[in-house]
Amino acid sequence: MTYDVTVIGSGPGGYVAAIRAAQLGFNTLIIEKYATLGGTCLNVGCIPSKALLDSSEHFYAAKHKFEDFGISTGNLELDMARMIDRKDEVVKQTCDGIDFLMNKNKITVKHGHGTIEGKNKVKISYHDGKEETIETKYIIIATGSKPTTPAMFNYDKKRVITSTEALNIKEVPKSMLIVGGGVIGLELGSVFSRIGTEVKVVEFQDRIIPTMDKDCSKELMRALKKQGISFYLKHKVTDVQPNKKSATVTFEPVKGGEPIKDRYDYCLVAIGRRPYTDNLGLENVGIEVDNNGFIPVNEGLQTKLDNIYAIGDVIGGAMLAHKAEEEGILVTEKLAGQKPHINYNLIPGVVYTWPEVAAVGYTEEQLKEKGIEYKSGKFPFKALGRSRASGDTEGMIKVLAEKTTDEVLGIHMVGPRTADIIAEAVTAMEFRASAEDISRMSHAHPTYTEAVKEAALAATDNRPLHI
Repeated sequence: MTYDVTVIGSGPGGYVAAIRAAQLGFNTLIIEKYATLGGTCLNVGCIPSKALLDSSEHFYAAKHKFEDFGISTGNLELDMARMIDRKDEVVKQTCDGIDFLMNKNKITVKHGHGTIEGKNKVKISYHDGKEETIETKYIIIATGSKPTTPAMFNYDKKRVITSTEALNIKEVPKSMLIVGGGVIGLELGSVFSRIGTEVKVVEFQDRIIPTMDKDCSKELMRALKKQGISFYLKHKVTDVQPNKKSATVTFEPVKGGEPIKDRYDYCLVAIGRRPYTDNLGLENVGIEVDNNGFIPVNEGLQTKLDNIYAIGDVIGGAMLAHKAEEEGILVTEKLAGQKPHINYNLIPGVVYTWPEVAAVGYTEEQLKEKGIEYKSGKFPFKALGRSRASGDTEGMIKVLAEKTTDEVLGIHMVGPRTADIIAEAVTAMEFRASAEDISRMSHAHPTYTEAVKEAALAATDNRPLHI
């Protein structure tokens, strides 16, 4: 068979690239190693983790907050098996939706391992042992990433686990140690903390979510401590020993000091992800990965071969589903002769804890490093009527604007529904709005988004209205 575009990998980047290619008139094939489409995000990442986050948040609210609202729950019980079943149902519905979209757009789907054999050839190895080689004009590599599990952690998928296995724990653990205070570790840590697990987080850096704005780190850590999570910042794990019923973990201060050794029901390793290029056949076409295993590409996401492109986690940058989607669209539209563009600085980042964390643009630390003069305005959610009504008063919104022009350079949020509110910030910054522009927009009352307006007022002329 001969195709115009062949996409290897069906995660958000891959399946969106395939859909856009089909929309543009390309005869499109997508190759997926596993039985279901959707990649890590839909199967063992974004979607199932958010399903568990929502379930655990409902339970936590019922247990700790409902009485404040005049709601008595009586004898509250957690059905962990039902939580997992619901998560699986959400995953199935979402993955079935991708199947529907493939059929709707007349995209050929083949389930097998794709290996590049030549500039225009891809071999598909099926699970029954059969093989097929197809010819294609263009190849888009969208194979994603896998959790990083160094040998020292003795990763056994039973007691020493990654996010993949954590999504299927069918009982409430008494204790869990999480290695890594980044997005994945904190999201899953909050899931288990809410349902009664004693959670400890070990982080090598001096703060959690270290790539985000410092104020966000402080606000989130304060909130998670209230939920019962313990933190060991500037600590490193030195030994992990799993057995049938637990894992014994030793960690100590980075700069030296007394080691801490204890047993936990689970040790969750969440120290990052590595690009997945196993048996991809890059060597067959002379493509070499960099020192971190990523596939080098130019601004157009083109590899050293003019017809082979790569997108998403496999090329590095922010390992985000929506970033991969934008790259899939960019590549296919370039193939069609269009001139798309991605502003990587305006791809938002989100942490789906509660309160949520969301950010776009430069952090305050980055502006200082670059020597850019700026103004800062902050507004706390506790000053909002909507937040007091819902009982979600933790967190703040911070607006950073260029000192002279007032152009917004970054917006950082911790609070209720900031994962959704951040879209307002992205929109404003895409159109190069000033803080004053945002401050003069009418925001419905009472809403959480009023905090954006108030923070913009604080940045513009230090004149927030409600503090």
